[in-house]
Amino acid sequence: MVSPRDCLRVFSLAEDMRRVLRITLGVVLMILGVLALLTPLTPGSWLALIGLELLGIRLVFQRKFLSLLPKKYRHKAKNLLTRELKKRQKR
Repeated sequence: MVSPRDCLRVFSLAEDMRRVLRITLGVVLMILGVLALLTPLTPGSWLALIGLELLGIRLVFQRKFLSLLPKKYRHKAKNLLTRELKKRQKR
């Protein structure tokens, strides 16, 4: 019989593996994108942008954007952005 602790351990392990895979894939795409920028006639520089997305650079820009807003609008904008992130994660 499987205990709830075992289920949580398996879930935690799967989340860790997913995070490591995402970081690895992001770094590989960044390297390929930079190499594509340096080589002539290679239209693959967009790989660097996808790598940045996978590494979570979007969250840094999101925080910077929120800090630029007036205080009375920050909470509403943060709620809107988190709702959009949840919708994307459900897909």
